Amino acid sequence: MKIKNINKDVPNLDPKFFWEYDFDKMDWDEAYKMVIGRIIERGSQQEADELVRFYGYERVIKALRDEIYFLPNYGIDSAIEFFPELKKEEMYCYLNRLGKPYDWL
Repeated sequence: MKIKNINKDVPNLDPKFFWEYDFDKMDWDEAYKMVIGRIIERGSQQEADELVRFYGYERVIKALRDEIYFLPNYGIDSAIEFFPELKKEEMYCYLNRLGKPYDWL
């Protein structure tokens, strides 16, 4: 069942993505990197589109390209699928681990 939020200050995302947080008390602006990373990792194109609606295209792309320190390989693949203009070679989360072991996934 899709959750429909009336409040424009809250993104229209299912609380299941944020199981460890009090959804009703989240500071969506302060937590934008966590929210964007979580949805890119676990969400669908529909949720990615909601990120763009709520945060704006530029902020989402900037977070994915320059500010999010870690995404697993499948998260990077999802980011590129949702936003084809992104290149993994430009994403901080990819560049940050070049030359570092990453075999636990």
